[in-house]
Amino acid sequence: MRKSEVLAAESVACLNKALCHLKDIWEEIGIPEEQRLERTNVVKNHIKGLLDMMIAEEESLRRRLITSIETCRKELSKVCSELQLPPFQEEKGNTMLQQEKDIRTCLEVMLKEKSQRMEMLKTLIDQDQDLCDILCSKPFSIPANSVPSLEQLESFREHLARLTAEKDQRHGKFVELKNKIILCMEDLDQLPETSFEKDIVCEDEEAFCLSNENIDSLKVLLHQLESKKAENERICTSYREKIQEHWARLQISQEDRDAISEHMTLSKKRNMEALQAEVKRLEELKLRNIQDVTKAIREDIAVVWEKCFYSTQQRQAFMPYYDDHFSEELLSLHEAEILHLKQHYEDHKELFEGVHKWQDNWRLFLELEKKSTDPSRFTNRGGNLLKEEKQRSDMLKSLPKLEKKLKSQIELWEQEQGREFLVQGQKFMHFVAEQWELHRLEKQKEKQERQLKKSKQTEEDMLYGTAVRTPTKRRFLGSMTPCKARKLNATSSTSTVTSNSTMRSVFGGTVCHSPVSRPPISASKQGNAPRTPGNGKPPYRGLAERNKENICLLNCALSGPKTPASPRRNFSINSVASTYSEFAEVVNAASVQSSEISPRPLSQSVHQKS
Repeated sequence: MRKSEVLAAESVACLNKALCHLKDIWEEIGIPEEQRLERTNVVKNHIKGLLDMMIAEEESLRRRLITSIETCRKELSKVCSELQLPPFQEEKGNTMLQQEKDIRTCLEVMLKEKSQRMEMLKTLIDQDQDLCDILCSKPFSIPANSVPSLEQLESFREHLARLTAEKDQRHGKFVELKNKIILCMEDLDQLPETSFEKDIVCEDEEAFCLSNENIDSLKVLLHQLESKKAENERICTSYREKIQEHWARLQISQEDRDAISEHMTLSKKRNMEALQAEVKRLEELKLRNIQDVTKAIREDIAVVWEKCFYSTQQRQAFMPYYDDHFSEELLSLHEAEILHLKQHYEDHKELFEGVHKWQDNWRLFLELEKKSTDPSRFTNRGGNLLKEEKQRSDMLKSLPKLEKKLKSQIELWEQEQGREFLVQGQKFMHFVAEQWELHRLEKQKEKQERQLKKSKQTEEDMLYGTAVRTPTKRRFLGSMTPCKARKLNATSSTSTVTSNSTMRSVFGGTVCHSPVSRPPISASKQGNAPRTPGNGKPPYRGLAERNKENICLLNCALSGPKTPASPRRNFSINSVASTYSEFAEVVNAASVQSSEISPRPLSQSVHQKS
């Protein structure tokens, strides 16, 4: 049994007890039956009214609960629909009070969620409006009165993040352009004139509209200012070049130059005006010194002519260069000519520098070639010989490559100019070929001279005997210890006793005659010995005896019939006696030649004399 039922039973018992107590009181008092009935009726009506009132209150509570449940259900359904959430699912078997509590609690949660979303939407809309005002862009398309979904709010946040990044990027670009514009205006000594320029320079950075149109306008303004600045720099540069030329031609003192030196670096408006005034002053001074200025320009023209390889005909084509009647017109012609020449040189600077480079390399190559034939180069220490040889080898490789490159550039130049590219009055490639041919002929001539000299030396050695030549300090490139050198000298001094023919030592071109005892000095004074062509002194008697047959052979050859010289007579012991086998070939060739002139071979006479 429920407690409420127990309480109801107790209430009934209390009522019965109370009625019994009233009955006892009435009986004790002696109240008649009619009054008892009335009093009992009053008690009944009073209790009934009290119960009816209580029942009515509870009925009212039940109706309020039902109404609240219905109202909450409708409101909850609407909120769930606005929040785009599924409808609330009620639990079955719950009492009316529990249903009302659950529905009301859920409704409060949904209303709170709705309120938060609406507040977030309002905040995002405000931020979007601020960014759109700064960037001059369209607002995000979302209804302001409807409850946004979570996806819409997230999309809105991403949109604002992109706008914020775009704003930062444009603001950074704006600050960069603004600083450059201010610097350009300072360099140009220019103040903001238009309202747009004033907004850029004077207004707060945060208040400036960062629209794409404004950014583009900033770029256009900066480009205009930079173009104007570049034009001023170009004008100032031209003024400075003119001033430098006038200074050099008019021989302006250093004191006058220092007076304007502060304007020779900057290109602001006041600098340009100062340079312009200086140019005007120098122009007036130039007109008063026409002759000196014209001569100075002629010197510059001559220098550029050399750089551009102008021929004599091309130089003579500029007739004012040779005119001595100095005037303003003549000066103007010279100024126009020097400008034309400098522009021509700048347009084809790579070609002219390449030709100059070839000439420098060619001169260096000829110097290295000359050094390669100098015997004293073997005495140099420090690796110079190796360096020079490597450099000469590099030149032999680089010169043809440079000539090939210049050939293509010259062909292009001739197509553009419509005339031939001349160096020293002839086509450059013909000039190059001529230089190579002259070099080849020079080498061939030197070779023939060496062969002729060696041939004469051989004939003198055969006629008068060999002379002892002092060896050089470094006898050959190979390394040899002093003990080995002494050994070789000793061997060579003892081994040549059977021949009066000459022999070249292995050391540095040293040539020795056969070791025969010399007669006393007094012996050389006796008799009328033939005089040597070298020093005018008569040879020793021993030498004359030993070379008697050689003299006979030579006399026979000179007095005999004139026949074409055999190729075998053009030999030189100095040139071929580097090895024993070559020396033997030379001796055999000499023997064969002598056998054709004399019935007795040279070798037999040598053995008999020994």
